[in-house]
Amino acid sequence: MSTLKQQFEAFSEGKYLDSRGEESWCFNFYDWFCNEKSLKNKANKLFPAARRFAKKMDIDLNKHYVFFKNNCPFNGRLYDDFRICDVESGDVIWTVTPKSGHTGLCEIWGRKNDFKEAIFEGKNLSEFYKTLVN
Repeated sequence: MSTLKQQFEAFSEGKYLDSRGEESWCFNFYDWFCNEKSLKNKANKLFPAARRFAKKMDIDLNKHYVFFKNNCPFNGRLYDDFRICDVESGDVIWTVTPKSGHTGLCEIWGRKNDFKEAIFEGKNLSEFYKTLVN
C-alpha cells in the first residue's frame, strides 16, 4: 500500500501513485466516465486539493491514501471527487467533491457522521476551510 506521503511526494516528481504504490496509468482514478485523455488534467487539480485538505484536516499522511473518482450522475454533469482512505482497513474516511454534478456545490462527506449526509455544502473548499477557524 502507498500512503498520502508517498503519493504526494511522487506527484511532486511528476508521478501518479495508486493505492498499491504502483505508478498509475489512469492517474489514480478508480473509476471514470470521461475521456481517458482528460484524466491527467483532472488528477493535476485533485492532487493539490487533496494535499491541502489533508493538511487542513491534520490527516496523518502515513496512515491514509487517496484515490480519485469521476462520477456520472443520473441527472447532472460529470464531476470528480477524491477519497481519503485508511491504509490498514481500506475504508473511506472522507469523500470530497469540489463541485458536485448534482448540486453544483462543494460537498464533504465523512465517517464523522457515517456518510448519512454531507458534513459541508458550500461554494468551494476555501469556504469550508474558513469554517475550521474558530
